[in-house]
Amino acid sequence: ETAIIDYLGQLADPFLNSQKRVFVGYLVAAMIVAIGFSYVLGGKSCRETLSSLFARRVWWSKSARADYWIVAINQAIMMGVMPRLVGKLAVVTILFETMHIWFDGRPNLWPEAPGWFIAILFTTTLFILDDAAKYVIHRALHRIPLLWCFHRVHHTAETLTPFTVYRTHPVEGVIFALRATFIQALAIGVFFFFFGGRVELLTLLGANIFLFLFNVAGANLRHSHVWISYGRLVERILVSPAQHQLYHSIDPRDGIANYGAVLAVWDWLGGSLRLAEEGPPTAFGVRDNLPTTHSMYSIYLLPIVEASRCLYRLFKKDRSNMPRFS
Repeated sequence: ETAIIDYLGQLADPFLNSQKRVFVGYLVAAMIVAIGFSYVLGGKSCRETLSSLFARRVWWSKSARADYWIVAINQAIMMGVMPRLVGKLAVVTILFETMHIWFDGRPNLWPEAPGWFIAILFTTTLFILDDAAKYVIHRALHRIPLLWCFHRVHHTAETLTPFTVYRTHPVEGVIFALRATFIQALAIGVFFFFFGGRVELLTLLGANIFLFLFNVAGANLRHSHVWISYGRLVERILVSPAQHQLYHSIDPRDGIANYGAVLAVWDWLGGSLRLAEEGPPTAFGVRDNLPTTHSMYSIYLLPIVEASRCLYRLFKKDRSNMPRFS
């Protein structure tokens, strides 16, 4: 009974936690942004926009229903996996103690710097490091065939809702969890070592201020059918909802681009930037030689089968039939 209550609490947490993408406040903000853009740019009424936002063909499609099942199943899986992964505190402690050896003690860096400046520096550094790491890992999920076997699950979504962000295989979930642990531990360990108690994270409602503002600005519309472009200039800096929808396009000419989470700068520097200039994609999904279904077999077991085949081909040094990735 306790396990069930704990599970239900964890299942509800993303809606109540401002550090999660589908926090109810962010969902409401996304709806307001969608209505505003549709009215100003498209001349649509509030009623027309809401009708499009909550269309049954999107929210009750086979793809969307699979997303809901994935949310429920992955939560149960990760509750068992997460306690067994290396913790952030352990990594911070190891780094902290190692730096004492490297620097033969603990220097007090820039003692005259005001606390507010250290807080801004820490918050900005953590945000940039975290966002850059997301880009690197995300691009690797596409470029490395073994990892693509698992990341493909996210691209099999044929309709997009805010819950599509959770359409991931547990293996990918573990990869991103470890990424967050090590990147955050790196920033925390280094800053606390050099600046001590002056280190503070700037937050709004408990979330990193940069992520809070990004989510309030309609980040959930990235996984939606609402086409919102920021224009040529801004889309070289920030990832717009339209750019991420192109990333989900079934057309390979649209894909292989826009891996960034918040900042588009990484795509710009990495040659993977695509601006939202030609309008929305005709369809979402993935086009390859594998079946695209929304069954639990296709989502959970097929990636393992394909990864096993991929490892076998690597072992045999046969790259002729590697999984094709978008």
